[in-house]
Amino acid sequence: MWPHREDRSFRALRGAILMALGTALLTLSAKVNLPLPYVPMTLQTLVVLMIGAAYGWRLGAATVIAYLAEGAIGLPVFAGPVGGLAPLVGPTAGYLYGFVLAAFATGWLSQRGWDRSVLWLFVAMGIGHVLILGTGFAWLAFGMKLGADKAWLVGIVPFIAASLVKNALGATLVPALRRLFAPRA
Repeated sequence: MWPHREDRSFRALRGAILMALGTALLTLSAKVNLPLPYVPMTLQTLVVLMIGAAYGWRLGAATVIAYLAEGAIGLPVFAGPVGGLAPLVGPTAGYLYGFVLAAFATGWLSQRGWDRSVLWLFVAMGIGHVLILGTGFAWLAFGMKLGADKAWLVGIVPFIAASLVKNALGATLVPALRRLFAPRA
């Protein structure tokens, strides 16, 4: 997503800038939300998957971890005007931790060529969504003790259609952004 140079200081600066941009985008995407019981619907999953696909597994996962750390220290980065530990131990916790897994998996698959085709990138992002929804479901069902049936109804069903739309949007946007920012020959 940004020109590569071999010197270490340039790579560190590039990584820090991309990480700051990624955490800012995650914060903005959290503020675009539809409040639902237990877990709001946000644009965060789209941004998490795009970060993974564009940044790769290392920088993508590190960016999401930095975002969670910003929230943990109290910055209001989560959905609503919220920061602190409550979102990281409440109903949204499973989804938030799933973001790290999703960025890692999507980035890993992208680095292995899955980002060269809109269809394969859609599949990679679908795997990322399954990881997010799966960890969210597990946390709601067992960590929050809602049980599997209720966790399914409040933690999975409302998000299925939106996940498909976000996958299609992300799988289309990532290659378009790469073309836009590609060095001109």
